[in-house]
Amino acid sequence: MLFDAAGTLIRPREPVAATYARFFAEQGASVPASRLAEAFSRVLHSMPPMVFPDADRARTHALERGWWHELVRRTLRTADGSARPRDFEACFDALFTHYATPEAWEPMPGARAALDALAARGLRLAVVSNFDHRLPPLLEALGLGARIERVVLPAEAGAAKPDPRIFRVALAALDVAPAEAAYVGDDPDDDHAGASAAGLWAIDVRRLATLAELPERLQRKDLP
Repeated sequence: MLFDAAGTLIRPREPVAATYARFFAEQGASVPASRLAEAFSRVLHSMPPMVFPDADRARTHALERGWWHELVRRTLRTADGSARPRDFEACFDALFTHYATPEAWEPMPGARAALDALAARGLRLAVVSNFDHRLPPLLEALGLGARIERVVLPAEAGAAKPDPRIFRVALAALDVAPAEAAYVGDDPDDDHAGASAAGLWAIDVRRLATLAELPERLQRKDLP
């Protein structure tokens, strides 16, 4: 059983745009959260995959950070080209550090119960996410890491969702065939289309009241 991370197993404790607006305001740049939300979505979908061929671990971490630096810079510029934080670098550093802490995130309702129940049935669990190196320690800190055997990220796979290759890397790590696996996610393109293209059963988490429903509905084969 493979899972997406953000939007499926975990979520920000407050909307991303509200957090950005708060951090920018602390540096003297007042930008409405509504404009930041629209800009963030547009910029995020225009960014290249977080894939860096041939980079070693330390270099990859720096490149992932640089990827987010460009996203934040472009989000602010898109939302308000005249906004000028007193110290953009300090603002970005604070944002990047914030999202590396469990204080910025919370488990989705029912996530712990679902992982515990699925693991108790002997299912092998993994995460396939387009996030970065901050994810594994976050899952541990939020009490979700103990049941997860593997976290596969674009930097390791050499591909990002919806590319089927990232799902195949996870399956190979678990020694599981695509037909024996399911992927639970919330994004129609990255998650459902990508997993289906890799031969997995794609499950739409948005059709569940909470993740706690997943084990029982899986057993009944009553899943969207």
